Amino acid sequence: MQTAGTSLKQRVLRKLVRQAHHPRGVVGWAIGQMFAHRPSNRQRNLWAVSLLDVRPTDRVLEIGFGPGIAIAELARRATRGHVFGVDHSQAMVRQAARRNAAAVRARRVHLAQASVEQLPSFGDPLDAILAVNSAGFWPDPVGRLRELRRLLRPAGRIALVSQPRCPGATRDTTVRAAQELQDLLTQAGFTHLRVETLELDPPVACVLADNPAGMP
Repeated sequence: MQTAGTSLKQRVLRKLVRQAHHPRGVVGWAIGQMFAHRPSNRQRNLWAVSLLDVRPTDRVLEIGFGPGIAIAELARRATRGHVFGVDHSQAMVRQAARRNAAAVRARRVHLAQASVEQLPSFGDPLDAILAVNSAGFWPDPVGRLRELRRLLRPAGRIALVSQPRCPGATRDTTVRAAQELQDLLTQAGFTHLRVETLELDPPVACVLADNPAGMP
């Protein structure tokens, strides 16, 4: 039997999940601050960036950048390149812009409020794309991934990261999430898939893949 206290707890949890997906207002700002300072989130984002092997002249896109932790690390590595970021939360755009203010002023980091369904133009082809805990929310993810593949240069890289946040998530939850991401990437035409795991609680899976040359 569900008690009033349990029902209230579930409503609060659902609200927090919604805010985590689309932070807004004062609560969204606070969640962004929590994400930015939680050690496991910082570790996960820095680890994911390291797997992309970003070079100094690379042009990189992050989808759903949150408070801008990974954006800062991408900019630290792409010193002569460009880092683009899109997030559908204006609160996160403001936080990430403050965190990366110097690189934004230098026009090395370009942040926009946008969704994966309506991406802005990035000019020349991209070298790498990163998405941390966001692909699971995309409508028609295979279609989105096909569009992203067209934005990549031949042999460009993509990294999709998943750390399940559902109650009771375990290593098995992460394994299933990684397999789902692999299936989506394969259907979208990516190749050379591999999975890396970061031992947090629950574990983090990063699925990396390449854009094959000569494919439409």
